[in-house]
Amino acid sequence: MHQGSPVQPTQGPFLYAMTPDLRQRVFYAILDTQYVPIAGWTSKCRALIKGGADLIQVRAKHQTPERCGELIDAVLPLTRAAGIPLIVNDHLDIALQHSDVGLHIGQEDASPEACRRRLGPQRILGLSTHSIDQAQSAISLGNILSYFAVGPVFATQTKPTYVPVGLELVRRVAVLNPSQPFYAIGGISRCTVKKVIEAGAQRIVVVSDVLNAADTAKAVQGIKKIL
Repeated sequence: MHQGSPVQPTQGPFLYAMTPDLRQRVFYAILDTQYVPIAGWTSKCRALIKGGADLIQVRAKHQTPERCGELIDAVLPLTRAAGIPLIVNDHLDIALQHSDVGLHIGQEDASPEACRRRLGPQRILGLSTHSIDQAQSAISLGNILSYFAVGPVFATQTKPTYVPVGLELVRRVAVLNPSQPFYAIGGISRCTVKKVIEAGAQRIVVVSDVLNAADTAKAVQGIKKIL
């Protein structure tokens, strides 16, 4: 049984103006069970917070929904205390079990409009995009989305079947000057982050490079200095 009171679906018109503004939140961390054993999740979450992560997502692709909910319950007190938004990947029902957990969805998941109706106006809602057409579609949704992600910029073991979109897509999206913040994601590391910023990204997601680092907090701090 997960902590928190279930939130009822929002009825009536959307109040998109209340959607959180993430423009100043530039480093997006992902707690991924592919890289972090479950027993180490709280300590790794503390390290991400110490390093200065601005957003943290829980991604448990190979875990049951029940286990994913348990992981949310384990780290949510830490992110709440630090004032850092927590987001769950894919699991709308798990997000709805807490009043302050956001949701990230992919192109194959429920539509952003449907998710926003369920989440209400104040939750964070993000969407993955992998092409200029998908990015333009995300931009056209306005404040239905709190942000969207562009990638994978480089090849990544997190999503080995995805073809890298390269820096050119980052450049093309940056030129569009989206109304929502966008985050570059996929294979980005301390060695490549400057190239991504030079391509026009102002916000990034780094996964394996900081999770696998001997000192995760120091790795995040190093990237934050560049941003």
